[in-house]
Amino acid sequence: MILFAALSACVCVACSQDGKKYTVKGTAPEDGALVYLVDLATGNPIDSAVVADGAFVMKGVAAKDALLNVKPAAPKSGWKSLFLNDGTPVTVNLTDSTLTGSPTNTKLAEYCHQIDDDYQAIGAVVKVLRTLPEAEQAARMTEYRAAYNKLMDDLTAMVEENQDNNIPVGVLGMMGRDIPRDKFVAFTDSTKAYATHPYIVERQRKYAEADAKEKEMRERKQAVIGKPFVDLQEADPSDKMHSLSEYVGKGKWVLVDFWASWCGPCKAEMPHVVAAYKQYHKKGFDIVGVSFDSKKENWVKAIKEWEMPWIHISDLKGWENAAHDVYTVNAIPDNLLIDPQGTIVARGLRGKALADKLAEVLK
Repeated sequence: MILFAALSACVCVACSQDGKKYTVKGTAPEDGALVYLVDLATGNPIDSAVVADGAFVMKGVAAKDALLNVKPAAPKSGWKSLFLNDGTPVTVNLTDSTLTGSPTNTKLAEYCHQIDDDYQAIGAVVKVLRTLPEAEQAARMTEYRAAYNKLMDDLTAMVEENQDNNIPVGVLGMMGRDIPRDKFVAFTDSTKAYATHPYIVERQRKYAEADAKEKEMRERKQAVIGKPFVDLQEADPSDKMHSLSEYVGKGKWVLVDFWASWCGPCKAEMPHVVAAYKQYHKKGFDIVGVSFDSKKENWVKAIKEWEMPWIHISDLKGWENAAHDVYTVNAIPDNLLIDPQGTIVARGLRGKALADKLAEVLK
């Protein structure tokens, strides 16, 4: 116990030297509800409180200028009540999402509300677009672009107006992953006063980690080129089992096409695939469609409506489709072009690239 007390004292000394005390007083509509205080740099809660008589209090020590979020345990919306831990107590109302504190945090809260208004405007446009036939959606996309551009303009203005303080950290934190990566990189270069803030550093670390994983995935996907195909066995829409080996390595060029009925880019790409099939099928070209659908009725309907007259197979396991692991299919549309002997010669051929490759091998 003496040792524990000594260690605790050391921790408290360290906190007082390197951190700032925070005090969060708030009101909330539901007694008994749990409220968290989350450090957005790590995404981890650092404190919590239970709402009693419509109020809650959290007090403690956190890193100086840490970007903190007051978050109900079961939020009904994506709202974030953010503040920078500058030592000044903050007051939060979780009913109307207002926050007051130091001039910096009060200003940050106003910015967050503006961003939320922009999100609401975008959401309203999207709601209307979803009710329209697909043919009419394109004509109304200008409304969506205008709403989205306003969000980006407001974000840019907020960041540019606060180059000498940490408010941009909060603004970027409010938007989370919604901000385009190129903008995030431009807003957080090493010349900025807030570039070394832990939230920014952690986001940059995660980007670097994602880049490394993406590179590894690309290398794994391309590693199949030049190697013999690996067989798959799945059912057709009539529940009859088929293997790739029924079609691949039998003297024809075969495109193994990975797609799904719910995949918008797949639908956009399919006319190119259909055209290639019609042009080269009689010259020794075939296609095997491997669907990442999980609902059979949607899969069958798309085959008919998208006019795809080749063999189709699926295990109807969605992203758990066997092809996911066998061929590292982590995004669709994707495909493999396999020569008459069963060797994979190309991957990810789309649009003109598919047409050009088929023209080359089936000239």
